Amino acid sequence: MTMILKELPSTSGSDELSPQSQRAQESLTAMPLDALRDAKQLTQVQMAQLLKISQGAVSKVERRTDMFVSTLRNYVRAIGGDLEIRAVFPDGDVLIDQFDDARRTDNGTRPSSKRDERKAPLAV
Repeated sequence: MTMILKELPSTSGSDELSPQSQRAQESLTAMPLDALRDAKQLTQVQMAQLLKISQGAVSKVERRTDMFVSTLRNYVRAIGGDLEIRAVFPDGDVLIDQFDDARRTDNGTRPSSKRDERKAPLAV
């Protein structure tokens, strides 16, 4: 699959871009999951092997428009990337870190909250 990306506006001043400017311009590239997989030269069968799921499950993930953050994170990690979720506002972007693995405990679960405590069964 060949993708044609729109030309990015040229920057005024120096031809050398700062690392932040380069990252900002690179982040302007948007594509669906199947095109991302194709760009990384992977087949659905190869993705299935990386994710330890069936090829049909990979196809379903690539067609979904709504999925768990963990599903998307696993997909992106399987092809060598990291998932970042940002909220974009006119006065700046905010990285949402609620879904980061760093917030998880050693056993892979999130730290308990008051809500979780309320749902816990009472010991008799």
